[in-house]
Amino acid sequence: MSLKRRDLLQAGSVVLLLGAHQIARGAGIVAVRLWPAPEYTRLTIESDALLASKVTQSPERLALDIEGIALDPTLRELVAKLRSDDPYIAGIRILQHSATTVRLQVDLKQPARPQVFNLTPVAAYKHRLVVDFFPHKAIDPLEALIAERLKEKDRPPVIAPEPPPQVVNDPLGELIAQQVQRPARTPAAEVARPALALAKTDRLIIVALDPGHGGEDPGAVGPGGTREKDVVLQIAHLLRQRINATSVKGSPMRAYLTRDADFFVPLHVRVDKARRVQADLFVSIHADAWMTPTARGASVFALSQTGASSSAARWMADKENKADLIGGLNIKSHDAHVKRALLDMSTTAQINDSLKLGSALLGEIGGVGRLHKAQVEQAGFAVLKAPDIPSVLVETAFISNPEEEAKLRSGDYQEQLADALMRGIERYFARNPPLARSRPL
Repeated sequence: MSLKRRDLLQAGSVVLLLGAHQIARGAGIVAVRLWPAPEYTRLTIESDALLASKVTQSPERLALDIEGIALDPTLRELVAKLRSDDPYIAGIRILQHSATTVRLQVDLKQPARPQVFNLTPVAAYKHRLVVDFFPHKAIDPLEALIAERLKEKDRPPVIAPEPPPQVVNDPLGELIAQQVQRPARTPAAEVARPALALAKTDRLIIVALDPGHGGEDPGAVGPGGTREKDVVLQIAHLLRQRINATSVKGSPMRAYLTRDADFFVPLHVRVDKARRVQADLFVSIHADAWMTPTARGASVFALSQTGASSSAARWMADKENKADLIGGLNIKSHDAHVKRALLDMSTTAQINDSLKLGSALLGEIGGVGRLHKAQVEQAGFAVLKAPDIPSVLVETAFISNPEEEAKLRSGDYQEQLADALMRGIERYFARNPPLARSRPL
């Protein structure tokens, strides 16, 4: 028996039977997380030291070898975190591949395009090894909007005493036809076009709603543990319901969410999505935080080309612009520089329209809660830099204030906020009808 055991040990076959304390330790695993979403699934391993890794892949699975660590209970938790509805990952197996290497074997539900990268410590996070599983064909925001609309049209009505009349004119169908036929527009042409013009139109109006933060980035956290990313997503869903049930002077409205679940979206991707669906407005929804718990009230921000309107606005923009660092952006992405260049474009027309939208929203929000600032503030928010879409960032309340944190968690107050934002959007369009979309040449 002793001979056999010695032979096995020499072959390295029973490393898994040894206790963790018997294996040479390198980096310690702090936490593991999985963020499944239709657009991509993110796997995160947080450690107290930089992790070296190597990837081998086939269409059915991915093997990630992580050097310098031992299999421990925290790492094993990754298996239990896998959800059955994950669009990309079918299963995860973890084994001690050698004395100093752990292998994560990820079985895939569909062929995926993985991106593996490391993030240096930032905010409350230590070192992070990240694996993003993207589909081979990226989800098109416009196609997602169309699919959502078609699903709703196919859904039977709750009360239907008689068949609904046949829809002769389908505004979304017209938008689809224009989108398919229209040649790609250059950024220069987009900048030259006014953001909005005072012209009546009966076409579909699209409002992009941008719930801040998400996934790895919780945003601000209140004293009671409320996470900004959760409450702003709830408010965005409520506002989407109101927009989708509304028309402005006969023009149907449609909401598009840059994220509709708990996953991280880089700032430039939020802008890209809004432009891809040809949004008429962009409303980014957040919850403010300050160093003392006494600060309170809602604020609305627009873009500034010449500097922040106050030191607080500049501080706020700097904080929000760090979302990519916290959420985890792969800076080695091949098109990151191209997309980042897009954020350098802005127009005076866009900013002027954004200020009008912000004023309309402030006028309504002030009716349901306290305002921190009575006028629209301006600063260099990266997420507001779509050159052709009036864009504002709404700080709904101070989540760092215990009273306002309780309000933000309240379903009734979230409904009131959604109602106020809806009235502000309607008020804006009543005074600034969107420009009719140009027909394809």
